[in-house]
Amino acid sequence: MEPSAATKERTLAWLRTVSGELSTATIKRLEETLPWYGDMPPGRRSAVGLVAQAGITSFISWFDDPRSTPWIAADVFGAAPRELLRSISLQQTLQLIRVTVEVVEERVKDGDDSLREAILLYSREIAFASADVYARAAEARGLWDARLEALVVDSILRGEYDDELPSRIAALGWHGHGEVSVLVGTAPRVLDVDQLRRTARHLDADVLIGVQGSRLVLVIGRAEQETDENGESTSQPPFTDIASALEPGFGDGHLVLGHEVPSLVEAAQSAKAALAGFAVARSWRNAPRPVLADDLLPERALAGDPLARSTLVNRIYKPLKTHSTELLTTLWCYLDNGRSLEATARELFVHPNTVRYRLKRVSDVIGWDATGSREAIVLQSALILGSIADTDGQGPRRR
Repeated sequence: MEPSAATKERTLAWLRTVSGELSTATIKRLEETLPWYGDMPPGRRSAVGLVAQAGITSFISWFDDPRSTPWIAADVFGAAPRELLRSISLQQTLQLIRVTVEVVEERVKDGDDSLREAILLYSREIAFASADVYARAAEARGLWDARLEALVVDSILRGEYDDELPSRIAALGWHGHGEVSVLVGTAPRVLDVDQLRRTARHLDADVLIGVQGSRLVLVIGRAEQETDENGESTSQPPFTDIASALEPGFGDGHLVLGHEVPSLVEAAQSAKAALAGFAVARSWRNAPRPVLADDLLPERALAGDPLARSTLVNRIYKPLKTHSTELLTTLWCYLDNGRSLEATARELFVHPNTVRYRLKRVSDVIGWDATGSREAIVLQSALILGSIADTDGQGPRRR
């Protein structure tokens, strides 16, 4: 029931008279019932008190004319500094509202029913308004974090490191330590960032996520290594397993994992390899998903990637030449003869078992097996590039 005009005027006059008393009683009750309030620095305690006082003043204005303005949560929180939202949680704000309402209700318990109903309605509205304020603040922080993360990923891809990058990474809550690898694929139509992060956490990893046009880029880092009951470091899954677990979060198309680097500072090297591999992955018809960027070295080299060319030469040609020119010549002959042991043995005037033994030695030295069709392409590319780059003119020759 609406109170009469005269009754409402008397109630308003009384509320204005006791508003200071209500504010003082509210501050005292906060100190007595809310431990977190007493633990706050004096400046923030004062800001919380201003919020409570603004709430009482706003209620009086609203009681005078509920239709005068659409909800003024901004009036209530506007008296406090912006950092207050980061100092107290939504739960603590609701506790503040409850204490303030309790103090006002106790003071007006002998008043008319219309005033008590107004207090209940106001407390409900201010609680919803508070939730809206926090939701908007969280949304703004989320948007800012997303922009900052995109900026960090872009800096890593470009290899641009400055003094501010470590602080930006720390602001994102990056938990990665040690080795890092970059995963590049196609962005899905609907990107579920939270699912990607949950999957990474389950594998003791952390990710930085960036979307560049149609590409989705993940910088994957190992989380801090855990120890078992004996204090020994527990084994962590390889980056290939992490990439496979993250694969469902990407869109259709190829997925390329850059090589592992020691730290986030060197992540640009892994990113360059992954991006170069992603650009040529379609040229390998049976490429797995995900595929290692180093497994696409021949395609990358043909596309003009200098990193792929130097990798092929430095990891295959030079180690073989340094270790044994005999092994280098045997590998060259084996590949030139269509991977035929007998034809290679005839050209080298040795037994086929000798060729087989030397090929095993080649695999031990460089880690690639020449008897596999795909690895043979990698090795053939390395020999061609190595002989081109060989400045002493002592490349493999026909015996």
